[in-house]
Amino acid sequence: MKPILTSLTALLIWFNANAQSNFYKMSVGAGAGITQSFGDLAKHDLGLAGYGTFDYLFTPFVSLGIEGQMGEINGGDVFNDPHNRQFINSYKAFSINGKLYLGAVIDYGRTGFANAVKGLYVGAGAGVLMNKMRYVARQKLTDPSYIFPGKDSSNDLLVPLNIGIAFNFMDRYGYYKYGINFNYQANVTLGEGMDGYDDSPLKFKSGNPDIYTYFSIGLKYHFGSTGLSIKNLY
Repeated sequence: MKPILTSLTALLIWFNANAQSNFYKMSVGAGAGITQSFGDLAKHDLGLAGYGTFDYLFTPFVSLGIEGQMGEINGGDVFNDPHNRQFINSYKAFSINGKLYLGAVIDYGRTGFANAVKGLYVGAGAGVLMNKMRYVARQKLTDPSYIFPGKDSSNDLLVPLNIGIAFNFMDRYGYYKYGINFNYQANVTLGEGMDGYDDSPLKFKSGNPDIYTYFSIGLKYHFGSTGLSIKNLY
């Protein structure tokens, strides 16, 4: 009887150990991508931007972090817009973002589709958009009432909404150490400073929030103290 109990105890310990994994609790990331404006102007141009992140992982599939972006948001067409409007916003944005990964809510194995997509996530946050505007050829307008002072600089509250997928790779110790990240972010601004035209004499303010999207690709590096996951990550 004693050998049987010993074997059962060892087997339970083995199953329990293999159902858990260690993970690093912090990560930093950086990358670049393309912005697109959806403001009060009909033409939604593309721009380039870079980003950096720092995240704290409560579990391998639940995180809270900060993000900084810097680049351009563009829109309008000085030649074809009815009022010759066009802007270039050399912006900066800072936000706090929470993310929930699919691996937190599904069962997955070492192989198969579920394991491949456990890095899918959704997220939301809050932050500030710092606008710095340039208006293209606005001084060429012949009618003074068509010269739009706008706002050359302003700050707007920002609500980023994220969807994406992360692929992580193990180091020689069996921990997730490096990763690649694909993210699509819709940024809703609580203000009219993104395109800068809300103060114009012709009252172009639409009443709808300005939005810009940001598709990015980046790399991540995991580090710091380790935690214990109740799920096997590998």
